[in-house]
Amino acid sequence: MANFSKSNVPQFSVDVYQNEYLPEGGREVNAIVTVTATGGGTVGTAVSAPHLFTPGHGPSAAVAVMVDCSGSMDYPPTKMRNARDATAAAIDTLRDGVHFAVIGGTHVAKEVYPGGGRLAVADATTREQAKQALRKLAAGGGTAIGTWLRLADRLLSSADVSIRHGILLTDGRNEHEAPEDLKRTLQECAGRFTCDARGVGTDWEVKEVTGIASALLGTADIVADPAALAADFTHMMETAMGKEVADVALRVWTPVGTAIKFVKQVAPTVEELTDRRTEAGPRAGDYPTGSWGDESRDYHLCVEVPAAHIGQEMLAARVSLVVPQPDGTVQNLGAQGLVRAVWTDDMAASTSINPQVAHYTGQAELAQAIQQGLDLRKAGDFDGATAKLGRAVQLASASGNADTAKLLAKVVDVVDAATGTVRLKAKVEDADEMTLETRSTKTVRVKK
Repeated sequence: MANFSKSNVPQFSVDVYQNEYLPEGGREVNAIVTVTATGGGTVGTAVSAPHLFTPGHGPSAAVAVMVDCSGSMDYPPTKMRNARDATAAAIDTLRDGVHFAVIGGTHVAKEVYPGGGRLAVADATTREQAKQALRKLAAGGGTAIGTWLRLADRLLSSADVSIRHGILLTDGRNEHEAPEDLKRTLQECAGRFTCDARGVGTDWEVKEVTGIASALLGTADIVADPAALAADFTHMMETAMGKEVADVALRVWTPVGTAIKFVKQVAPTVEELTDRRTEAGPRAGDYPTGSWGDESRDYHLCVEVPAAHIGQEMLAARVSLVVPQPDGTVQNLGAQGLVRAVWTDDMAASTSINPQVAHYTGQAELAQAIQQGLDLRKAGDFDGATAKLGRAVQLASASGNADTAKLLAKVVDVVDAATGTVRLKAKVEDADEMTLETRSTKTVRVKK
């Protein structure tokens, strides 16, 4: 990790929201941990004010754009053209000094620009050369996404930079490699670079695209209409250019006798982190969160504490933020939050649920209900699908998640949102169903 001057590094803060009171015998402590980074550059600054990113001001970064060039990208022919235009728009959004490469993906991965196993350094000349190279991109061949990611990893790791990021576009299923090959590639690439994944059109597999983004701590989305690709790519690249600190980990320390039940990100999307823990010394573990710019995210921590008597209290967990250094040490980002447990015989205190905890428990259930409902619908279990999607409508309505409610209304007819009474629509557009599934993990924050 580069050494930062204080001027361009975000300052991190940690806030903990919980009800610390437990009844006698109570053992489960829940807390929402809000992590906020402020005061670095701002997301999108790269475009509006390039002068803020003279070399040495923005963090050093490398970006690989992976464009699907399989045969299906020719149907309709506008799809390939839109992908070329979108990649060109993303290249225009790179700030000067950023290392970059463009990869054409089929059943093999090819270097489109600059070639020779290297990265180019963004300036007016290399941007123009890259856009010239894009014009030669043609569709033909199969799809083996693992090969694209492995080439991206090789190229990105060739630069001595602090931020490494991939953007991946596909329009089809990963048919030309075994699922376990892709899985193994994702395990190997995890922690080496972050990656945003996009599915264009409606012939790709949602679980593949969301699985790539999840493993590589990036975002996933559908671009149902290829004409919208340029705007989406520009926004993705602006966000990537706004990242200032890579490889931030949530370090959770717990005292003797406690056990962590789960750690998950709950905003802006639901992301399970429990099984991604790496041990970090006695009774501490690190959970990866990827790269940060100016932003705020929420995490749900659930800890099991030993039973205690009325009047006793304890520290259930301590949360801090660390960044690994090349020499094996970590840089502590200086912010921490404490999760407490206090045993009381005051029934009102011990039974009230913290509003943040209640809200995000509902949002996590909402994501799960949508995914289960759509899976049941595909499997032909229409009663089961109706029940799950009805529950999803009820949760979306109660929590004010208007975007998800809108997407649900394209898949079910809502009779009564408050009770979750719905009917499955007889005919659902593929794009509507895939949009709902891809965006099912997007959450809304608690209304303050």
